Amino acid sequence: MNSNKLSNSIADISVQKTAIVAGFLYFIYLIIQIVGDLFGYSRFIVWGDAVATANNIMGSTWLFRISFISDIIAAVFFLLAAFALYMLLKPVNKNIALLFLLLNLGGVAIQCINALNLFAALQLLSGASYLSVFNASQLQALAMFFLNLHKNGFMIAQIFYGLWPLPLGYLVYKSGFLPKILGTLLMIDCFGVMIWFLQYFLFPGYEVITYPGLAISFIAEVGLTLWLLIKGVKYQKSAFIETS
Repeated sequence: MNSNKLSNSIADISVQKTAIVAGFLYFIYLIIQIVGDLFGYSRFIVWGDAVATANNIMGSTWLFRISFISDIIAAVFFLLAAFALYMLLKPVNKNIALLFLLLNLGGVAIQCINALNLFAALQLLSGASYLSVFNASQLQALAMFFLNLHKNGFMIAQIFYGLWPLPLGYLVYKSGFLPKILGTLLMIDCFGVMIWFLQYFLFPGYEVITYPGLAISFIAEVGLTLWLLIKGVKYQKSAFIETS
């Protein structure tokens, strides 16, 4: 085997390993996120009923704490997956790859800081002695207030989570070693999430308009994850010519 073939073979192995790592990290993030959506803190919250919500949380405090921690862990895995994708796609265009990484980081930062609102709600219902100046109904109302803040903070994070698939999808499309359809879906994903964000703050009560975009978002993210995990990528030297 000559030196050029050996070099290409090593590069091929390196790229495939990076793709598998990215897929694995993204897969872990998706699993934590899906389990959190089904069994996490949201199942304790009865919007508009502070008393029922407080009773639910205090009846399963340990599970609520686990939900709080899993929310942060999911964010960490999401950032790690984005970094692995950055390493995979920066040879296509380093600046655009850095852009999607920074957008992801912005969303993760907001998500982690926003998690404090969940913990604040739990603290208000903890029965600590310094809270005795408030009566039970006041504490329950304050806990619901922080839960609402968390919900709104989550949606603010969607600005960054909605924008990052656009440069990511562009690089996937241009890469030459990942399916163009995935790149297209990821770019559409951006607009789907942004519609969700705008609907939440400007048109509450019209959630139906977000369903098509969110469905595409799910297909795009799961599709990319499974492709990276199962298929890997096929090294093509031409794909590693950095564009301006």
